[in-house]
Amino acid sequence: MSRISFLRIAAPLACAPASHAAVFPLSTLCASVLATLALAPLPGRAQNAAAPTLQTVDVVDAAPASNGKLNLDTPTETGSRLGLTARETPASVTVVDRATIDARGAQDTQEVLRSIPGVTAHNAPGSMAASYRGFTSSSVAQLYNGVNPQYGSATRAVDSWIYDRVEAIGGASSFLFGAGGVGGSINYLTKTAERSDFAEGQVRLGSYRLKEVSVGLNRRIAGSDHSAAPAHFARIDINHKDAGSWTEGTKTQATQLATSLLSDLGSGFTHTLAYEYQKDHVDRPYWGTPVLQPADGALHIDPATRFKNYNSADGMYEHRVQWLRSVSQWRVSDALQLKNTLYAYDALRDYRNVEIYTFNATNTAVTRSSPYLQRHDQELVGNRLEGTYQGRLAGKKSDWAFGVDVSVNRQTRYPQSVSTTVSTVNPYQFNTENFFDIPGISPGYNPDKDNKISTTALYLENRTLVAPAVNLVTALRHERIGLDLVNRRAVTASSPATFSRSYHPTTGRLAVVWDIAPGANLYAQASNAADPPSGSLASASFSDVRNNSELTTGRQTEIGSKFDFWGGKGSATVSVFQIHRKNIASQDLNNPNLTVLVGEQSSKGIELSAGVRPDAQWQVQGNLSHTRARYENFVQGGLSRAGKVPTLVPQTVANLWVSYAITPAITASAGVRHVGKVYGDTANTQYWPSYTLLDLGLAWKITKGTTLTGRLRNATDRIYAAEARSQVYLGAPRTFDVTLYTAF
Repeated sequence: MSRISFLRIAAPLACAPASHAAVFPLSTLCASVLATLALAPLPGRAQNAAAPTLQTVDVVDAAPASNGKLNLDTPTETGSRLGLTARETPASVTVVDRATIDARGAQDTQEVLRSIPGVTAHNAPGSMAASYRGFTSSSVAQLYNGVNPQYGSATRAVDSWIYDRVEAIGGASSFLFGAGGVGGSINYLTKTAERSDFAEGQVRLGSYRLKEVSVGLNRRIAGSDHSAAPAHFARIDINHKDAGSWTEGTKTQATQLATSLLSDLGSGFTHTLAYEYQKDHVDRPYWGTPVLQPADGALHIDPATRFKNYNSADGMYEHRVQWLRSVSQWRVSDALQLKNTLYAYDALRDYRNVEIYTFNATNTAVTRSSPYLQRHDQELVGNRLEGTYQGRLAGKKSDWAFGVDVSVNRQTRYPQSVSTTVSTVNPYQFNTENFFDIPGISPGYNPDKDNKISTTALYLENRTLVAPAVNLVTALRHERIGLDLVNRRAVTASSPATFSRSYHPTTGRLAVVWDIAPGANLYAQASNAADPPSGSLASASFSDVRNNSELTTGRQTEIGSKFDFWGGKGSATVSVFQIHRKNIASQDLNNPNLTVLVGEQSSKGIELSAGVRPDAQWQVQGNLSHTRARYENFVQGGLSRAGKVPTLVPQTVANLWVSYAITPAITASAGVRHVGKVYGDTANTQYWPSYTLLDLGLAWKITKGTTLTGRLRNATDRIYAAEARSQVYLGAPRTFDVTLYTAF
């Protein structure tokens, strides 16, 4: 298939080096341009239209301070397509805005997730698996500007600089974004051009040779408040990081770019063209630390191995991503608005590592195994046409959202591995080989299979005022998903040349919201979701597709409340939920070689969040999640796991953030995070104990737009595991960094 450089389209907006340019199919780009032109008004019409009413352009502080309360009254894109605020949405919705990201010093998206009640995540190379409401992996949808790449390795941590905010909705939410999201959906929203002029920059230096530079610029580039001609606003945000690591030999270089052009074209038309480029390169990535034997009960490591890295000397992970979005909006009238989003995603991920390390029975040597060479080549192209309409139904105020979403997701994987012990080394003094010196491993990528996921979805959402202060909120989504597999290796009975499977999930929500008093409500909802029974469709094997004829189903019931208190100084939310997931792929108890869709998993719990600003000096926010998750019916290794806790799911997660303005220019802050124990196996014979982390900060506001902040992270130097399995992926030790931010 012929290809052209993606940067030929993005060049007017960004200046990424040509050597980094990835490519899209020519047909994809043509479709993108044609669809954009079809939805945008003709230039002549825009020139002859009446003068548009534009917002006054002011120079603003690009990093406003948080007011301490929860963000409940800003419309969100994640809890509903009706443009509801978090308060109006009948679900637990969390908004982590830019001010909160900055106030807590979240360096990347993994650290941003700590602000969402009950969410935990690890950042093992190439993936940022999250746990939410008792579910993990593909059962937690991670979206980028409302688009789901449908693959876990697409969710690695990204520097937070290019993101405007992160939104999340707890529990079954496939009716919003499609298959996935039994435990919840997390949406990362990129900064885009605004109708204002500002510039900002940031420099961060820290432990282990951390060096980071970030720049943002937003400008009006054409048009004025007093002209009928179209007005255009451009924005660019770029970040680059060079860093060593607390693990031996690990080095990271990462670059993120987000750029966009916002055009007010007249007659109610606006258009945003946005492009993102992200590249990470990690030398000798850290994959984990071996646990001491016997690995039963509470897991422990030898503190002398805390900083050791058992990967190959030239181990490598690299990830290059490009996004292109064309968003056309038309305000037809005060009641009707239309929006079309054309999107394209291209990713190339490379791995070259020895990944498993195990102590011998006497804890005197470490066995290194699982050499793995892998490439993921993924492309996603789609278009979403949607609208909102404000009207009346049977004389009652009734708002509607409707749309159609079409996408094609292709991925080819190139795995190469050998089942062998690479070496056995002294745990403390050792050298490791270059990767291609391992017997049986050769350079080059040999494709395994192509996975193609074609999705067409229709959705409808409604909110009707059925009684004074009582709204009925409903949603329905139907999808037709086609999965096609093409074998790129030897054809066998278990791996045929091709195989196809189709799925037709229908998901929805039925909810009621009662405004019991100004600033306070109660809600109740029932919703359902669907996701793959054994991982992601983008990497599903022939065995998965042939044996698993259905998607899993998840059903949730939830009640809750959102309210202000203390005369408006504080706000809080509370929710109680129960989720039941069926059709999980499980071994047949009588035939371990057979996989059947009989597995079941349940989860129930409570989530609390609160924010308060008692006076101008103090700000306090916190959240608490307590979850009871269990396998109801699940077989592994011929043994039933019924009644066991799913792996990597903590029962309790709590966070507290406090800041105090010592003077108008100096603010001290502290963050405390507690995570309950997690099991590393389905038999629940191994677990990592609960842990508590402390972060400290001190900020000096030098001028109105310039702030110098020092942060001590993991101040007590706690040894903890962000992921616990046969080996543990440790979190960072105590580190210090200082950040200089300025806006003008």
